Amino acid sequence: MNPDTGTTPRPCADACGTMPGCAPLAVPYVPFQQEGSRKYSQIDALANGTVFPGLNLPFHLKVEPGTLADDHSTQLQALLFVVTELGLYLDTHKDDAEAFQLFRQYAQLAKEAKCNYEQMHGPLTQLHAGQDAAYRWLDDPWPWEFHKEGGAG
Repeated sequence: MNPDTGTTPRPCADACGTMPGCAPLAVPYVPFQQEGSRKYSQIDALANGTVFPGLNLPFHLKVEPGTLADDHSTQLQALLFVVTELGLYLDTHKDDAEAFQLFRQYAQLAKEAKCNYEQMHGPLTQLHAGQDAAYRWLDDPWPWEFHKEGGAG
């Protein structure tokens, strides 16, 4: 019984759309990466959604990473993912010299991989479509199209 109102509290209703007043408090645990933390390779980072294994927590019972194609597009995506992840880490750990060095290394690898990808497969953006002698944006293949060796797939 509530001594202030003289009423008996009712049980909480499910799916009422708002948090009921009798909802229990929670103390969330938010893991964070520390300097010197173990890191995934760029492909494993992309597949797991994080560079840091310590942050790889199951989400809705998904504990195994997906399988990624082993192609130029995936390699480039993985490098760009790691650059983004390390950049986010550096936003909160700006004095981590090891992470900054990794960021610079991966940024250079990503720049080279993007250049190589565009030489092999054409431009990834319209910005780069006009850097050759002709406008190449509409040329095949598009970055998301899959072609098997020796023919269309």
